[in-house]
Amino acid sequence: MTPDKDSPGSDKKTNMITLAAVLLLTVLAGGGGWLVGMVVGDQQSEVRMQSAMKDGQSSASSDAENDAEQSAQVGEQQIVTLAPITTNLNYPSDNWVRLEIALVLDGQADPSIAQAVHQDILAYVRTVSLQQIEGPRGFQHLRDDLTERAEIRSDGQVKSLLFRTFLIE
Repeated sequence: MTPDKDSPGSDKKTNMITLAAVLLLTVLAGGGGWLVGMVVGDQQSEVRMQSAMKDGQSSASSDAENDAEQSAQVGEQQIVTLAPITTNLNYPSDNWVRLEIALVLDGQADPSIAQAVHQDILAYVRTVSLQQIEGPRGFQHLRDDLTERAEIRSDGQVKSLLFRTFLIE
């Protein structure tokens, strides 16, 4: 006599085999993910250490520089990343905004221009209400206003304004 497919012992055996297979695959996937994470993490830390050694800095000093202004040369234009701007809005005053902005400048940037633009943006954002910057149209108006102010403050050296982060809380 052959056992029935519908017998209770056969069902338990099939369920146990399926459960064991799922557990084995879960452990293999977790181990593979951990292994890939370790390899990629090690490669990234090596790259950071090599770039820090090239620059003659420790990783602690490079972390401190992340908060300061950074710049990069792209062709004839220079991209200057401003320090993050965090301030409250004019109305409602309990709402806060955080901006991380980069400026696209023609030629070499004067650090005083970047600082003046940073302060001008900070002063302007403090006068804005939440209703003025709501939605895509409000964001576009804010972007246009800030770009225009940056161009005026820099005597035309700033060509564009790039938003890296725009957060309202």
